[in-house]
Amino acid sequence: MSRPVGTAARVGAFALALLTVLGVAWGVGAAVGPVGPASAGDPPAHGQDAPAGSGPAAGGPDAGPPAGLQVSDGGYTLALDGPVLPAGPGTPLSFRVLGPDGAPVTAYEEEHGEDLHLVAVRRDLTGYQHVHPERDAEGTWTAPLDLAPGSWRVLADLTTGGAGRVLGADLAVPGEFAPEPLPAPAATAEVDGYTVVLTGDLAAGQESELTLGISRDGVPVTDLQPYLGAYGHLVALRDGDLGYLHVHPAGDDGVAPAPGPHVEFATRPPSPGTYRLFLDFRHGDAVRTAAFTVEVPAGAAPAGATAPHGHGTTAEEAHG
Repeated sequence: MSRPVGTAARVGAFALALLTVLGVAWGVGAAVGPVGPASAGDPPAHGQDAPAGSGPAAGGPDAGPPAGLQVSDGGYTLALDGPVLPAGPGTPLSFRVLGPDGAPVTAYEEEHGEDLHLVAVRRDLTGYQHVHPERDAEGTWTAPLDLAPGSWRVLADLTTGGAGRVLGADLAVPGEFAPEPLPAPAATAEVDGYTVVLTGDLAAGQESELTLGISRDGVPVTDLQPYLGAYGHLVALRDGDLGYLHVHPAGDDGVAPAPGPHVEFATRPPSPGTYRLFLDFRHGDAVRTAAFTVEVPAGAAPAGATAPHGHGTTAEEAHG
């Protein structure tokens, strides 16, 4: 008789832990952003009914609320194979993008070298991952993720039917969960021996320019390698609802004119608030990510995480 009781107790404990994480995930999602289908009055998502490179996700002149706040947009839906995954490295995430007819989408238009870009981030803005899943003939995408316990947001950035879209869905990872505080705003980030300096002003509702200077051991990096057709990719996520902005280097063709040390971006934050910026850059045949916290004020006031314009790639000499 003791074995059934012990088994039931273990199952009950697991169920309680799972319900706790799911409850936190549902509560956060319900509190900070819609997760259901878009209504007819919702603003367009990434590129929808707008020229390429404009719209909320690109920070174009008609930017409204950021993309990725809803599971469905324009009849397209992000369908995870399950809303719960175990913690651990290399955990496979499977999902489909369902079209207006309810069938999995199998035809995509390549953007920046890939049919689909997937961003996964924990609700406390830790654990950020930008990956490129593989798709089978039936339209199921699969990607390995490194997941820690907590509530996660998964964002699929894609183009199909001539329109770009960003679809989001919540994912729960059971286990002991301790949210981490957001790092304070700072103009400098360190990653794997590289120093990245952020220069520029961000203001809500206005076209804003940022420059990121990259150095290693005090020496400016002038041989950045192309990554997805550019020398840098910048993703901004708004603290609270994880609204998504994906921007690329400024320039006539969207590619920086030189392989470093500076990469320039243009974007339009939709509202005041706290944002977390993630810069992906490739050097030495490896992709690295530098992260910044930025306070975006209303109007034209400077952002809290910016540094003065100067020369070089230190906090005092950030832009040549």
